[in-house]
Amino acid sequence: MTRQRFSAHIGYLYTDLPLVERPAAAARDGFTAIEHPEPWSIPAKDMRALLADLGLTFSQVTSGMGDANRGEKGLAALSGREAEFRAGFDRALDYAVAIGCPFVHPMAGVPKGDVLDAAETYRLNLSWALIRAQGSGVRVLVEAITIPGYHMGSLALTAQLQDQFHGCFDLLFDTYHAAVLGEDPVRWVAQNAKRIGHVHAADHPGRHEPGTGALAFDRILAALQGAGYAGAIGFEYIPSVTTSASAAFLPGWKRLLSEKVSP
Repeated sequence: MTRQRFSAHIGYLYTDLPLVERPAAAARDGFTAIEHPEPWSIPAKDMRALLADLGLTFSQVTSGMGDANRGEKGLAALSGREAEFRAGFDRALDYAVAIGCPFVHPMAGVPKGDVLDAAETYRLNLSWALIRAQGSGVRVLVEAITIPGYHMGSLALTAQLQDQFHGCFDLLFDTYHAAVLGEDPVRWVAQNAKRIGHVHAADHPGRHEPGTGALAFDRILAALQGAGYAGAIGFEYIPSVTTSASAAFLPGWKRLLSEKVSP
């Protein structure tokens, strides 16, 4: 496992600060990467310079979120929104390439119409995105999310789809969503680590920082490390205190990994 790739999801963390100030706050607290679903207010050239100045990398970006005021959590499975989906994916892919981000996550969304129509729309949009990303150095992510009605709502479904696409995309594994789905994160990682391109860590219940709930993160880390996981761990949690105070677990995680990883 890469020792120092701890990624602050600055859509959840440091929300008391303007977006442009959040990367520096993350670096000060010991994170070595950041991620955000829609960082467009910071032009790519400025983001690249900011990352270089702070010694950070950018872990993953989302494409085509849709209208949050209408409860949209992505566009990929929404029939009739194909043109908007493609424009959003192109924007995210161009941004990712420009800043050296390895992943784009085209969120499936919450379709309102026919389930079969949504499934076909999603497969066609995903196929298009995979073709679009070829040769870019950027991989596509798919995540099981426990939002009611979300099209990709189970780990089994994401794994099945990944197999159908012959591993052409990676899974974003979220410890909180896995627990909500009744999965044992340790067992699932041990059995499926080869599927994972990116990890999100939040405790359960509560979706707060690690150490506030019941998840055994030492065992989850050991399972990832034992499987040779080399990606980033992103922290997409709701801080129970200030973000800086909530990040007090980071030194312990770094020590744990440094003790288990050979120099």
